[in-house]
Amino acid sequence: MTKRGYAVRPLDEFGLIRSWTEGRQPREFLAQAGVTLGIGDDAAIVAGGSAAQEWLLAMDTMVEKVHFLNETMGESDVGYKALSANVSDIAAMGGIPKFALVSVSVPPSWDADRMKRLYDGLYECAERYGVAIIGGDTTSAPNQLVVAVTVIGTVEAGQAIRRSGAKPGQFVFLTGPTGLSAGGLHGLMNKAESLSLRLTQAHQRPSPSVRAGRILLEHGWGASLNDVSDGVASEAWEIAEASGVKLLLKETLLPLSGELASYAHDNGIQPLDFMLYGGEDYVLLGTADKRSEQEMRVRFRAEGIPLFVIGEVEAGEPEVVMETASGAYKPVLKQGYNHFPKG
Repeated sequence: MTKRGYAVRPLDEFGLIRSWTEGRQPREFLAQAGVTLGIGDDAAIVAGGSAAQEWLLAMDTMVEKVHFLNETMGESDVGYKALSANVSDIAAMGGIPKFALVSVSVPPSWDADRMKRLYDGLYECAERYGVAIIGGDTTSAPNQLVVAVTVIGTVEAGQAIRRSGAKPGQFVFLTGPTGLSAGGLHGLMNKAESLSLRLTQAHQRPSPSVRAGRILLEHGWGASLNDVSDGVASEAWEIAEASGVKLLLKETLLPLSGELASYAHDNGIQPLDFMLYGGEDYVLLGTADKRSEQEMRVRFRAEGIPLFVIGEVEAGEPEVVMETASGAYKPVLKQGYNHFPKG
């Protein structure tokens, strides 16, 4: 989601979600209801229409002035991004997005023409990723627009890739460079003349990594997986905590795009901050067995999808550490946008 600032998460939204939901429904009840995986990953997994498949369900919400600003996003961009964020959650499980439900709460400032442009963006994204928009809800709102989207996808039964599969000895990878969306937001907010079209589009029209997720699932390569929605640091911590392992990232292996490097240089910015903490790039961060690396590189190259090995998984208490360019080691903070900061 579009960030207006970054903060260390003393009690982050995931901790609050656990405090609100943990233990509320017995595991036996959830299992009888057909729930394979509930709260705590990119998407829930429930029993599908046949023994061969399961359903993936993901929901995301965009709130005006929290997740997007009129100064940085056009109406169609808001619609496009609202759906693409959910498509990315399905991609992060190795699934195929199929259906969407869209709920909008519309304030007086959003007239019929503005809402039509928003839906133009929604349907443009839906067409690109083969998603059928099949319903939702419409209400009024007093001040800001709220767009909530639920996407339903499919995945082969028992094959969804989770955050919890990382094991010592595996390598850590990204399916694309990060920091571009944060660079785009920074440039749009500051009306920077040097802002490239690629950075602008990375922020306004992100591209979920559906094909990359499918390659990882179809070949059994993805041991653990997350989409980079809240930043590499945040997503790496989620994998480390879910899997009970230590992730060692290497600064010299992190992919820095030429456009971000140029923009950062022109504006006196350290690109590493955007790359680790920016978020909303919707590339995939994951781990895989080292014996699969060469095959993965060949297949991803054949499909025109980047693949960057950026570190490795080690045994130890859950944490994320960075080996810097100088060879020193420093902790990577569990840092990112926090909807519920203290104070």
